[in-house]
Parts: sequence; structure tokens; C-alpha cells
Amino acid sequence: MKYLPFILFTVMTNAAAQLMLKQGMMSLGAISFEGANPLVKLLQIVFSPWVFAGLLTFVISMASHLYVLSKVELSFAYPFLSLAYVAVAVFAYFVFREDLNAWRIAGIAFICVGTVLIAQSGRDHDETVVTASTEPTKTSELLR
Repeated sequence: MKYLPFILFTVMTNAAAQLMLKQGMMSLGAISFEGANPLVKLLQIVFSPWVFAGLLTFVISMASHLYVLSKVELSFAYPFLSLAYVAVAVFAYFVFREDLNAWRIAGIAFICVGTVLIAQSGRDHDETVVTASTEPTKTSELLR
């Protein structure tokens, strides 16, 4: 549980990246490659301010996730990323005035309950440090 702040940082930077990408694409308008060089158009999209900020935020989120994976089990850390769905839905409702209907709220509730159950599983076990073997594993060792 001591790595929970890092996991939540990963979740929030992931959600922030999604929101920045959405803002960037809204500012660019509908994308059309008609009559344009696809490579030039792609570079225009990537280097627009909001999209670029979103992509950089994804890099930060991934670096944080890699740190977390070096400290805890994947089956514990990865399900927390579903909380990014919750954060994106809530922020999109307030920032972009997107619909947050009963079905979405029910889905969010299920995600939250599932994440709490997974978090509880982390209380019973100490976080395991993922270590890489310096020697290659032989096939004969795998069969034992």
C-alpha cells in the first residue's frame, strides 16, 4: 500500500493526458487528410499545443507506471488504471459538458467497487519487488 500514491499519480496523469488530447482535437476541428500530405498533417496534429502536452503527459504517466511495476505485482497495479476511466468521465462532464447518464454512473460505480476490492488484496501481502535474473533461464530449469 505504500506505493498507492505513485499508482494514483499514474492514474491521474493518464486521465489528464486524455483530457489534453481531447482539448487538442477539439481545437483542431474535424480531421481530414483530403488534399494534404498525410505526414505533414500528422505532424501538425502531434505538434499542436494541447496534443503535444497530452503526449508528454502520457510519457510521464508511463514512466510512473514503470516505476510502480518495479515495486508491486502487475495484478495489483494494473487494475488501478481503470480509475482513469472514472476521472475522465467526471472531468469530461464538467469540462466538456459531456453526458454522464445513469448507465455511465453505474459503470463508474462498478469500477470503483472493483478497484476497492483489489486494493484490499494489497493489504494482505507485502508488495513484492520485481527482480530480473541476471542469468538466462535454461529450458531444462523450466521443466522442473
